[in-house]
Amino acid sequence: MPGTVYLDHAGATLFPQSQLTSFTKDLMENVYGNPHSQNSSSRLTHDTVEQVRYRILAHFHTSPEDYTVIFTAGSTAALKLVAEAFPWVPPGPESSGSHFCYLTDSHTSVVGMREVVAAMNITSIPVRPEDMWLAEEQDATAASDPDGQPLHLFCYPAQSNFSGTRYPLSWIEEVKSGRMCPVGGPGKWFVLLDAAAYVGTSPLDLSVHRADFVPLSFYKIFGFPTGLGALLVNSRSAPLLRKTYFGGGTATAYLAKEDFYIPRESVAERFEDGTISFLDVIALKHGFDVLERLTGGMENIRQHTFTLARYTYAALSALRYPNGAPVAQIYSDSEFSSPEVQGPVISFNVLDDNGNIIGYSQVDKMASLHNIHVRTGCFCNTGACQRHLGISDEMIKKHLQAGHVCGDDVDLIDGQPTGSVRISFGYMSTLEDAQAFLRFIIATRLRPSHGQPLPLATPGEAGALSAESLPATRARRSPSPQEDASPDSRVWDNAPTTVDAVSLRPPLLETTRTQQTPSEKAAGILDGGLGSHIVTNLFLYPIKSCAAFEVTRWPLGNQGLLYDRSWMVVNHNGVCLSQKQEPRLCLIQPFIDLQRRIMVINAQGMEPIAVSLEENSKPAQICQSKVCADRVNTYDCGEKISSWLSKFFGRPYHLIRQSSDFQRNARKKRGKDQSACTTATLSLVNEAQYLLINRSSVLELQQQLSTSKYLLTHCTASCGLLHGDGTIFQGDHGGLSNRCVSLGLALMIKACSDHRSLSDENGKEELFPVNNLISRFRANIITSGTRAFEEEKWDEISVGSLHFQVLGPCHRCQMICIDQQTGQRNRNVFQKLSERRERKVNFGLYLMHTSLDLSSPCYLSVGSQVLPVLKENIEHYDLPASEKQQEVIS
Repeated sequence: MPGTVYLDHAGATLFPQSQLTSFTKDLMENVYGNPHSQNSSSRLTHDTVEQVRYRILAHFHTSPEDYTVIFTAGSTAALKLVAEAFPWVPPGPESSGSHFCYLTDSHTSVVGMREVVAAMNITSIPVRPEDMWLAEEQDATAASDPDGQPLHLFCYPAQSNFSGTRYPLSWIEEVKSGRMCPVGGPGKWFVLLDAAAYVGTSPLDLSVHRADFVPLSFYKIFGFPTGLGALLVNSRSAPLLRKTYFGGGTATAYLAKEDFYIPRESVAERFEDGTISFLDVIALKHGFDVLERLTGGMENIRQHTFTLARYTYAALSALRYPNGAPVAQIYSDSEFSSPEVQGPVISFNVLDDNGNIIGYSQVDKMASLHNIHVRTGCFCNTGACQRHLGISDEMIKKHLQAGHVCGDDVDLIDGQPTGSVRISFGYMSTLEDAQAFLRFIIATRLRPSHGQPLPLATPGEAGALSAESLPATRARRSPSPQEDASPDSRVWDNAPTTVDAVSLRPPLLETTRTQQTPSEKAAGILDGGLGSHIVTNLFLYPIKSCAAFEVTRWPLGNQGLLYDRSWMVVNHNGVCLSQKQEPRLCLIQPFIDLQRRIMVINAQGMEPIAVSLEENSKPAQICQSKVCADRVNTYDCGEKISSWLSKFFGRPYHLIRQSSDFQRNARKKRGKDQSACTTATLSLVNEAQYLLINRSSVLELQQQLSTSKYLLTHCTASCGLLHGDGTIFQGDHGGLSNRCVSLGLALMIKACSDHRSLSDENGKEELFPVNNLISRFRANIITSGTRAFEEEKWDEISVGSLHFQVLGPCHRCQMICIDQQTGQRNRNVFQKLSERRERKVNFGLYLMHTSLDLSSPCYLSVGSQVLPVLKENIEHYDLPASEKQQEVIS
């Protein structure tokens, strides 16, 4: 897609359009039946699948005589198959039994094999890479009998999915011959080579490196199809595999009433239970065709991707803060000297100028703002993660107790990283992709002050590249500007008014009005000095991710403000939409008329439409959806509003409402030491009933946005890397004789020096009024305050006679970059907040109402006094009787 920089090819590579076109054309021109049948279409399927098997073996430089292709659901299923079928020998009186050994730098799916073998009483032994390298250097005699018993299995990856380290393929023969044993003792060793991460960007010659078992996933090579892998089994090892379960197509004969079963003679047919995913297998043929046509083969892919990785590694290593501190800490076992020892993967963490690690979750959010796709965490490789980041076993358990689990966004615990950032390149990656990534790092981290130049690393620190090794780049089209729409802003106090029943337009959308808006009233409150903390604004968001509905006084429900986020917009698959996917949701303007019991929805260019606040008494389509991984029961609000939304967005969307008889409980924990979840019930909000922000905190952010400027122009001139016309000098500058590193850094720094920090996507200077910033944070309660971010010290608050517990800070995402009046994005808001907050991008507090009494109506009002209770200084405050009477009306 234009404007997208995809750097997660180690996770899944991309597929070209021509591959899908060729595949769909094949499906349109041929009929492929079930290969277990005997009709002509089934024979066509069987013969085509067999041709694909030959193509796979040829790709790995081997033949059906030497290897068998067993199709699986992926490399994980292939690993599980080996764990279950390998001829393990349990320990006995005269033998220690089989050993299952695996490199600690292995994918979770490899380590998970130990659970299968443990059930067979087989010992699992993790082996460190250092131990294997040491054993490789030692000139030892054979430590085991290559033809003896019992049988052992050693598993290791051809390429680490964490760091890209490529382990020697020579280990295969060394281990099988007994010259290099993971552990001592008698027996014969077999080798499983986990090639899933390796074969996507490198050739593998199985005629030379004859591993016994080679699992792989095809989407790592072609991008499509997913959910299809294979286990390549050495013909000498295949007869040893045992099988218990037998599925359809795997039996030569069996009896239903008697324990009689004869397996198929073919190894593939014996282990492929049921009907294989034959259409996906046929798709592989088109993948091979396109790959060969576009690239010329895997050796070209290896050189291309490695060159990009080495270029990026050298440039990233060279980047320094003005004080000389490195910008990134890279986790690697090599200096990217050769594709034999390093794959096109860079794992790193970003540092601040004091050497502290910036959490990977924050880096990921910033990358998303630049439309750069990276991978974060430990990448399903805890062993490598521990080794490179220095995380002990005890720390892993401590992190779990602190609430961190695999795959979450808890990136720092007590200042220590729980994972890293990973970028990886594929055959369609370009030099422009690498430069876009480096521009992103420079733009978000390097802002030298007082015209100080950026120190660069020495050639030894940065690595060495030849100018001739630079890959060619291709042009990309810039993303088209988003649709510009500027709806009228409006507020609503729900006072008795006369509404035109035909137009359904709220009175405050008219050009003339006499009453004050809540914002105007808030200005008077601030000038009046009624207290240090006052409610200045109240907002509810009837439709999740749509525009705010501002009020001066509003009732509370048992899930928060009444009707707050009771509805949401979903796509045709029932998936909840947010402004991340559909920024124009903010242009949908709901307002609620409590007297008429309707919600009126308006948008520019559309006729207003009304939705009843009453539950539908008629049978409605009940549907289930998810909000922040929670299942919610909802019902569809009908075809009329669906057609209205679909017309506005140009896509089939639906409006759904949470069922009143469905209860969703909050899971937000209150503080680090409290493990119990709260009992508050939620609407369709993400985490808590209420969200509060402090106006003083917004004002500080506004000041930062109004004064920040990049000074990289001075840096570029000082580095001496550019001519006045922007061309690259050819000489030795700043100790960097390596032209490639100079080229990369010069391009990046020049691009960032031209960048204007306060510009929108159209390049225009943009100022941020306070109300514009407030709307971006989509809070319910806005308070005045005396100091910025003082709210983060609060443990409880009272608003009038209402009491609220503070559940914790709100971790912000990219949605704050969206202007709620226009739908336009500007990433500088998130970037400046990220700089201000250093670690987590927090802004605002989650609240829970603690004493809701539904026997009498309770209201929140603008102008109410806010009394905080500090976390470490619990004090109680009493309100004047007049204030209590004003806030709670019976």
